[in-house]
Amino acid sequence: MSDSHLVLGGARSGKSRRALALCEGFAAPVFLATAEAHDAEMQARIERHRAERGSHWHLREEPLLLCERLLELASPGGAVLVDCLTLWLSNLMHQQLDAEIATRELCEMLPQLPGRIVLVSNELGLGLVPDTALGRAFRDAQGHLNQALAGVCEHVEFVVAGLPLALKGRPQGHRA
Repeated sequence: MSDSHLVLGGARSGKSRRALALCEGFAAPVFLATAEAHDAEMQARIERHRAERGSHWHLREEPLLLCERLLELASPGGAVLVDCLTLWLSNLMHQQLDAEIATRELCEMLPQLPGRIVLVSNELGLGLVPDTALGRAFRDAQGHLNQALAGVCEHVEFVVAGLPLALKGRPQGHRA
């Protein structure tokens, strides 16, 4: 049974830093990155994220096949941090893959995974309504993904201004 955590928040809210803290104390945590560097600005963001992690982290990159990688990487006593589900969802939609099916597969698999699994995702529903049909479809798919994962994760936190607020489960410190 997994020790699953969903860490939600807005852009630059501190959710990635919180997710890293939830994996402290694990000997060889895995950082499963979903981002792809399509331009120099995104490459710089990826480099900043790498600098925030210690050298003990093992990096794996997977823009689309998240379930397959989680099955491969999850282990008893281990920790896998997925950063972030918003980019994963964007990648799926960009490739015209079915986000609803992918969400269902992730939610069905997640409770069966061994070890600690920490998922980072953006909360998009607090801002303006997107002005394009694609933007609205993405916002809706993100909301459905977050709700579905919140239903199956043991712990759910919302991070605002670097401060975590426990929404489900006990507030978490470091590894128990």
